[in-house]
Amino acid sequence: MKRKKVLITGANGFLGANLARQLCRIQYDVRVLVRMNANLTGITDVPCEIWYGNIDNKKDVLDAVIGCDIVIHSAAITDQWGIGFETYERINFTGTQYICEACLEKNISKLIFVSTANTMGPGTKEKPGTELNGFTLFHAGSGYINSKYLAQQYVLEQVQKKQLPAVIVNPTFMIGPEDRKPSSGKLLLYGLNKKILFYPPGGKNFVYIEDVCNGIINAIDMGRTGECYLLAGHNLSYGEFFRMVNKLADEPKWMFRIPVFALKAAGIIGSIRQRLTGKNGKLNYANAYMLCLNNYYSSRKAQRELMLPVTPMVVAVSHTLDWFRKNNYC
Repeated sequence: MKRKKVLITGANGFLGANLARQLCRIQYDVRVLVRMNANLTGITDVPCEIWYGNIDNKKDVLDAVIGCDIVIHSAAITDQWGIGFETYERINFTGTQYICEACLEKNISKLIFVSTANTMGPGTKEKPGTELNGFTLFHAGSGYINSKYLAQQYVLEQVQKKQLPAVIVNPTFMIGPEDRKPSSGKLLLYGLNKKILFYPPGGKNFVYIEDVCNGIINAIDMGRTGECYLLAGHNLSYGEFFRMVNKLADEPKWMFRIPVFALKAAGIIGSIRQRLTGKNGKLNYANAYMLCLNNYYSSRKAQRELMLPVTPMVVAVSHTLDWFRKNNYC
């Protein structure tokens, strides 16, 4: 049988690199769309076809799609500070428009759009957020979240109007090996090599990167067109997460929870300083707000329909720590 060809956008990122590696392992032909100056160290061991182009260039996107059966669109700007909304809009929204147009023009059999869990309202541990929750985080002022929500709505609109064969997956906070930038792994590294640790008052859903990759791959055949699937794992407060990291790293330390009012006040000051000086710091109100939020979700739908595995977080953190240590990150 002819092997199916998959185009992955953003394959030099944390999720994209892990996904490309796993797809090659299970005998898909993989093409990756990356910028000319992209750092490709994360996929040097992956036998894939490198296609150079920009996600915000319509012709580059169309050319990359030609000859592919499936497109997995994971490219996005995910940084939460130091970026103007016009940049989020150009990459996260306009880039998604170009992907949808190319998939329709070239009759792609399936588009998997990688969105974010935050396009759905979070819940509590007792009643975590699901795919039925509406968008509630516009007021947080996150350019990343707002642009991803707009892009998700555009994909759903194309499903309805033009029968785009698209499935949307919504990962939560991913933890795992091969996080070379690092991206989400910064949170884990923050908890290491300290005698005293100050941690945020909120919490979030943590998911193992390999589980997310399995969910995306299963969505190719199992995902229903026009449906959204939360790829979630375990709901933990930041305190619970860092205590787990401390135990696995064998690093006992003093831990102090930052009060909500103090963190939000620091975020407001950061936003004011940014407006007055034009310089972007590492904390603004949007970041502070999200760090105070109980950002909890359920993956029941994905477990039921996509056979999403849910690896224990102690295993995910242990594997991530091992990889960071072997690669001299800590």
